[in-house]
Amino acid sequence: MFRRHALGGVSVVALQLVLLPPATVASAQSVRELPSVTVDAPRPAAPRAARKPAAQPISVSARAPKPVASAANISGQGQAASGRLAGASAARDQLSQSPSGQTATTIDRSRFDDRPAFSVGDILRESPGVSVKQGNGPRDLGISIRGSNARNGFGIRNIVLFEDGFPVTQPDGLSRSDLIDPHAYGAVDVIRGPSSALYGNYATGGAINFRTRPGGSIDGAEIGSEGGSFGYLSNYLAFGKKVGNFEGSLFTSDVRGDGYLGNSWFNTQTVNFLGTVKVTPDDRFTVKIINNDLTTRLPVRYTLSNYYLNPYQQGCTNGKSFAAGCQTVGLNKNGFNTLGGVDTETALQAGLGRNDRRTIVGGRWEHDFDNNTTWRNQFVFDDRNISQPTGSTSAIGDYPSYNYMSDITRRGEIFGLESTAFFGAFYNTLTASGDTRFVVPGGNAALGRLSGNTWSETTNYGFRAREELKLTAALTAVAGLGWERTHLRGVNTAYSYNATGIATTSITTADRQFDNLAPELALLYKVNSDWLLRARVATGYGTPQASNLFVLPTGAFGNNTQLKSQTNLGYDVGFDWTPNRTVTVSATGFYEFFRNEIVTQAVTGPLNSSYTFNAPRSEHRGVELAADWRFLPGWRFTAAYTYLDQTYTDYTENLASGSTLFSFNRAGNKIPGISPNELTARLGYDHDSGRLAGLGGFVEVQWKDSFYMDNGNLQKAPGYELVNLNVHYKTELASETFKSLNVFFEVRNVFDRTYIASANNLQNAMKSGVQDVATTGTIYAGSPRAFLAGMKVAFR
Repeated sequence: MFRRHALGGVSVVALQLVLLPPATVASAQSVRELPSVTVDAPRPAAPRAARKPAAQPISVSARAPKPVASAANISGQGQAASGRLAGASAARDQLSQSPSGQTATTIDRSRFDDRPAFSVGDILRESPGVSVKQGNGPRDLGISIRGSNARNGFGIRNIVLFEDGFPVTQPDGLSRSDLIDPHAYGAVDVIRGPSSALYGNYATGGAINFRTRPGGSIDGAEIGSEGGSFGYLSNYLAFGKKVGNFEGSLFTSDVRGDGYLGNSWFNTQTVNFLGTVKVTPDDRFTVKIINNDLTTRLPVRYTLSNYYLNPYQQGCTNGKSFAAGCQTVGLNKNGFNTLGGVDTETALQAGLGRNDRRTIVGGRWEHDFDNNTTWRNQFVFDDRNISQPTGSTSAIGDYPSYNYMSDITRRGEIFGLESTAFFGAFYNTLTASGDTRFVVPGGNAALGRLSGNTWSETTNYGFRAREELKLTAALTAVAGLGWERTHLRGVNTAYSYNATGIATTSITTADRQFDNLAPELALLYKVNSDWLLRARVATGYGTPQASNLFVLPTGAFGNNTQLKSQTNLGYDVGFDWTPNRTVTVSATGFYEFFRNEIVTQAVTGPLNSSYTFNAPRSEHRGVELAADWRFLPGWRFTAAYTYLDQTYTDYTENLASGSTLFSFNRAGNKIPGISPNELTARLGYDHDSGRLAGLGGFVEVQWKDSFYMDNGNLQKAPGYELVNLNVHYKTELASETFKSLNVFFEVRNVFDRTYIASANNLQNAMKSGVQDVATTGTIYAGSPRAFLAGMKVAFR
């Protein structure tokens, strides 16, 4: 039986803290490019050659800027880097946090510090344009920006993730959020819209930058514990210090639970370290280490009809007398084909789950030629090791990747106009061999014969350039350009067996090269201290993954190597309004034109897999709104709303029924997986004086509209509204040892609403000559009512 331990994975690291040298923390930067924070350490007293002074910021308003009301800074993109930053290194850091002209939101730690924070979804719902769906594991979420990942079956695609400037998206475009523990972070930057000019391949939807807490801000240690319904228990430790030229932070956590779905217990440990040392006044070295180990059981995704019958997949222990609505999977008794018979088992009987490890080690050297010119070099090793028996087959493999970049940032003047220029080059590669093996009946996800092997090599290299020019005190122009070549090579070997188990093989090879160019242009106009206007036109691109090239619409291995790169051209127009210290409003309208959009849908086949295709033309449009209003002392209202309208404009789908082929024109149909309306709103109160100072609470509402699940727009996943209640108390402690105490209690899904947390896209099929949807399971239900509580103690 699954057991829980109070500080199991944390205590060993805690005992070794005294052995760790403090180091200087670095801030986040763009994907595949590593930024650092300039540390204001004392310089030697010896005389040095004089430097040219840094360009002085030019005021964009006659009045001093007013503080933004929101901790979730919805207007950080509003200023040019030259108006915000003094040196080239700081200007380079800003490119990964809120690049000038880009629609961006920064979510500060204060927005989630007083509540349970289990997964990244607890943070990102604070940003407009972002939606999440439950993935294949406790903290595995599909994250979308403007619907970018809604058409994929697992993981995170079409956006680029990075952490403290180190990429956590591998060269094949896949990211996973298992390694993200929200307690580790001080802020999260969400950058929305086509962004390949700055972030390269796969940034068709944008980018997200996770910033860990600087060691100096922790300045000691913090121990936290939270737990509640369904056996959830999370224990973590954060330690950080800044001493002279060194600053460092270490985070480690142990998270366990039984899960609210049948066969969903989990056990995951995370270690996250960031350290920087300033070895000379001009040179900084930064090291980043992330390691995550995950062991989890995994339920089978189920159909809409089974969702209504048994949303939490309970009573599914015995496959021969299980409760109504239990989803099952067919397993070959002989371990290699159906000729020996098929045994139908539930996920619990089969022992389905994941056993994965992710290790990232990065290093960066940053050198200042002078106050206005900074050169950066970064190298990152990222290894993803998986064993994933998630259905009738199991994916097994090791995916090591290497990422190198070098860039120069220069601040100065062009024709007397203040300028910030950037130029960089990069190279990254991933070579891997992954097996697909049959799962056999009997439990513990026992493995049968080899179903297939895919060897692949993905290589990306190119350059990117950017110029930011302050045309007047109020008007700033930004131009960028990125070029990238992607080389995909792969060999798929599919195995088939006769009745006696003798294997025959079918080999499919791929050798594809993709060249992509991504320009962008933006204008910022500061009308006055209250109003900022923004306009942007930009492009994005994303190449297929090697594994996409070898799965057919039938779900079997085969030749799908004709896939093309997807591209999008997007227009953003928006404003930020800050009339006073208590109100901030941001609005953005966007319209994006896609070519050869890459869409994935679940299919019924021997691999329990997904099929990927190109939709020739489609259009995405929408509106993003964010508001923060402190209308009375202690009271605060925040809201993040997204409207999406995404349709196919040129796509014909062919469906086979026996020897007959039926063609369906999907032009005008909604793209599946896209919820047209999403809202997160919070009303809170925090008492700031007297005996009750530090006591507060909030009520939060989440609304997600219904959405289509198939290209034919025949089946919808129902929408939902959730209400969460929170009470918290934080106080400073007058002690030589303790700094502060933070306790909180939260009820999630107060009205115990049954809802769908994840619904992957379905394939359409012909049934008796009529178009219908396939009976593939694609759904996970969301959590029923849950009670959660926690506390944090900070030490000096």
